[in-house]
Parts: sequence; structure tokens; C-alpha cells
Amino acid sequence: MKLRHLGVGLAITLVVSAVGAVAGPIWKPRPVDASVTSETPLTAIGSDAVTTPVGTHQVVSELHTVRLTSTVTVTAQVRRPAGLDGPLPAVVFLHGAGTATHEGFATQAEQLASAGVVAVVPDKRMDTYTTAWRDYVGMAHDYQRTVEFTRSLPQVDPSRVGLYAESEGAYIAPVMAAEDPDCAFVVLVSAPVVPPRQQGAFATDSYLRNVKVPQPLFRVIPRALGARIPGGRVNYADFDPQPYQQRMTQPVFVVFGTGDAAMPIVQGARQVIEDMAVAGNDQYTVRYYEGANHGIKIGDALAGTFADDLARWIQGLPLTATAPPRIAGDQPLQRHHADPLDSPAWFASGNAIIWTFAVPVGLLALGPAAHLVVAVVRRLRGQPRLPRTMPASTGRWLAASALAVLGTWVVFVAYIRQVADYAFNYRSNPAFTFGVYGLEWALALLTVLLLAGSLIRVTDSWDDGVRLSLPAALTAGGTISGVFLLLVVAAYWSGFPDIFGGLSA
Repeated sequence: MKLRHLGVGLAITLVVSAVGAVAGPIWKPRPVDASVTSETPLTAIGSDAVTTPVGTHQVVSELHTVRLTSTVTVTAQVRRPAGLDGPLPAVVFLHGAGTATHEGFATQAEQLASAGVVAVVPDKRMDTYTTAWRDYVGMAHDYQRTVEFTRSLPQVDPSRVGLYAESEGAYIAPVMAAEDPDCAFVVLVSAPVVPPRQQGAFATDSYLRNVKVPQPLFRVIPRALGARIPGGRVNYADFDPQPYQQRMTQPVFVVFGTGDAAMPIVQGARQVIEDMAVAGNDQYTVRYYEGANHGIKIGDALAGTFADDLARWIQGLPLTATAPPRIAGDQPLQRHHADPLDSPAWFASGNAIIWTFAVPVGLLALGPAAHLVVAVVRRLRGQPRLPRTMPASTGRWLAASALAVLGTWVVFVAYIRQVADYAFNYRSNPAFTFGVYGLEWALALLTVLLLAGSLIRVTDSWDDGVRLSLPAALTAGGTISGVFLLLVVAAYWSGFPDIFGGLSA
């Protein structure tokens, strides 16, 4: 009996693990085969241009209202050097996903204004911006209203107004630059460059490596991020800035921090340079700031000479647009490309994802629901309760397998949430990431043994001539199939022992 039990359990384990391995796309990121070379560790901007250093002027700050539509306005904070009538260069800031109000970019704006550059930070329009829906072209048109407002300021030279776009804002800036030939310059800070889906996969890989998670978890990346979101949400996941980048004719200042694990910092700079070349534009400057994070900060302070470099580059245009060194600062490192993802099969994408969970859970509930309905109907009819047709021991095995698979999923979901917390907070705890993952796998294998025992007892009862009532049959069939399917789904998402790891490495 024990050998039979183990044999059935082994068969279930092999089938579940194999299905999990081959049912979805694999994760094999393509190594970066070419880098960009920093010409010097010094980030100073070249040329003979005479510019004003940061900290020269006192700064005046004012709030203004900018009308976007007949019914929508935003507040913009304008910082300008005190005592200068102009005409002065100006920059409009475009928010990333992490900022939204005119109070953002305070340090950058203050330091630029102290060097003689008018800095304008508008609110992000939020009535058309949600986690599920973002229209980057529409956002470009909204930000363009702030550009037009900035050009109208009396201290500003309208021919010298450019853009400072950080992170997600770097999806919007190329649209504005491509559609507005009067845009004077573009500063791309921590630019994703590739569509959000690709950047998200790249960042997830980097975060998981930093957290130090078991290798099987990496196959979640293409399966989760390559899938269509249920309900058609996250409409912007495949927005591609490249067609707009290939139409930029302005000088472009590309900025990355080498401590930023979320962005393809080598591929990003190369692609911007190559895209600009499509428009015959070679006016690029690239700077890498050592150890700087996504906001070009080290701790809470802007990295090194970033503010000075930025102010000089803007003021010195057009001389600084092509001044050597073109690429400077810390030598960047990128492990692999942020490439397009393979799409999961139809059953693991879009609304079908919900059904992969709903169907097996529904099967688990089928038997108890049938028992309840039959009991109520028979009671209303004054009929006696159905006699028990399922051996009590079989019922206990079925109940134990159902509870075990649900417990496995509870542990797995809690584990994934904690890994995500480690990733977002740049922490690592190998004892947890490997230890709890091993515990979750052990629970999954315990579920297999309970499922095998349930299957053996149901089939043996049938062979012994026991005929189950309809509710009992639904309980047995629903529980066995529901537990099996939940194990398969767990294997798909790397919550089951990865015996065939070579198929999904």
C-alpha cells in the first residue's frame, strides 16, 4: 500500500511539474553584447560656453494656474532667478510615476533657478491618469499647455524652452519633442526607453537578483508580465516611445545613475543615440553618476555635480550640445537586454487567468454545495437525509488534500508579497527567500501525497462495489480535480517543485 501510495504521488508530481514547466514561456534574457564606454569619470560639461554656476542667484518662487481644457486647470510652480529680467532659458518638468504635484523636483528646480534657468513644475493631470489607464500622447498635449505658458513668461526666451523628463515622463517628452519643432532641448533622466512591459520585466529580473531568490521564481517574469491583464487593464503596457525618439531633432541630455537597477542604462543610452540618428541628429550628451539611484540621488541629495552639469548644459546650448566628452561619468553595467516578452498561451492571459483560479476553487466547492442543496430540498420535502455512501476515512483524506492545497497557496501568496516588499525596499534575506520557498514546496508535496491517498481510496471504494450518491460523487470528483488543477496552476507560477528546471531556466 505504501509503495502504491508513493508511486501515485510520484506520478502526480512528475505530471504537475512537467505541465508547469512547458505550459508557459521561459525566461532566458539575452546578455548585453555591447556596452557604452565612458570617456572619463568626470561628468563636467565641455565647450567654451560661458555659463553661470549653481548658487549664483537668489530664487523667487511663484504659483500660477495653467488651463489645460475649458474645465481643467493645474497649478504650476515657477522658480526664477531674482533680479534677472532675461530673456532666460527655461525648463518644464515632466513627472514620473512617483510624483504628481508642483511641489515635486524642488531641489532640481531650485538649483537651476539659482544658476539663471527658469524652472517650471506643473501638477500632473490626474483625472485621466490611473493605474489601469494612461494616455501618454494625451499627457504630452496636456504638458504642452505648460510649455506654452512658460514661453509667455516675461523673463523667458521662448526659443530656449525645453523639457526635463524623469522616468515615466521620458515616455512623454519624445512625443512633445517630435510634435513641437520649437522645443529647444530634452533632458531624459532615468529614461525607460523601451515599452513599459519590457522595462517592467527587466526591472523585475534585476530586483529578484538583488533579493537573491531561488532560480525557479524567474520564470514568473514572462508569464506574469507577458500576459494581457484581465479586463484589458494597463492599456499603456506596450506604449513604444521609439517612433517619437526617432523624430527628435533637439539636443538631448541623457542621464542615468549607475545604482539604478530598474532601468536598462546601457541599452537606454545606445537606443536614444541610435534613434536620434534616424532623424540625422547627433546632438547627444550622456552622463552616468556613480552610485546614483533612479532619481539621480545618493541618499536624499542629488548626486555629485548633477545639478551643475545640468545647468551648464542648458545654458551653454548650442555649444554644449555636441561638446566632448559625449559620454562620461561612471562606467555603466547592464547584464541583459530589456527585450520584448514572449506571450503566454490563451489560457494564461487576459480574463482566462481568473478562470484558472475560479474553476478549480469552484470544483472544490462543488461537493459541499451539492450536499447543501440536496439536504435543503429533502428537508423541504420531508424526506430523510441521504445515507452516507462515502467511507469516513475517504472523506477525511479528501478534506485534508483540499485544506493542504489551499494552505499551500496561502503560504505562496504571502511569500511572493514578502519578496516584493524586499525588492521594493532593496533588501535581501536569503534565509527567508530560500527557507520559506522550501517550506512552500514541502507543503505542495504534502498535498500531492494527500491527493494520491484520496485518489487511491476513492478508486478502491469503487472496486469494492461502493456506489457514491450524487453529492458524494461530486465531492470526490470535484475535490480531486480541483486540488490537481490548483497544483498545476501553482506549478505554472513556480509554486511547485521544479523537477524539469532545464525546460524553464
